[in-house]
Amino acid sequence: MVNLLRKASDEFALIAKYSGVSLVGFAVDAALLHVLLFAAVAPAWARVISLAAAMHVTFVLNGLHVFRALSWQALPAQWWRYMLSNGLGNACNYFIFVAMVSLHRPFVSVPFVALSIGSAVAWLINFFAARYFVFAKAEAALRTLRGRYARPE
Repeated sequence: MVNLLRKASDEFALIAKYSGVSLVGFAVDAALLHVLLFAAVAPAWARVISLAAAMHVTFVLNGLHVFRALSWQALPAQWWRYMLSNGLGNACNYFIFVAMVSLHRPFVSVPFVALSIGSAVAWLINFFAARYFVFAKAEAALRTLRGRYARPE
């Protein structure tokens, strides 16, 4: 039972760190989207650009700080897996955004409301993809968490 609780606690800590990186990605995404919309770029194209930038930022931060599994040798393979798997979540994010904005309804069609809802859906897909597909062998992150929170016996 104690081992199960420890594993659940470790996983929760990993989710919390991943969520922090996701918030950084969201901030990059939202800020760049805002700048591009202000520059009169069409919302759909502005979203493609802001989303691509956010994906690269979160790849680096997740690989280095969350899963602690980024290395020069594995970088190309990890980058491809991350971009492909997170592309699925971000495609959902993008299509939710475009669909909501194109409805032209009050509140729902506000670009930042659509961005928030699309991002929440993408977060779920992207976490599981990063955890179990891209950085599946990233036990270093869990070992670090276990060591940090270990209780002296």
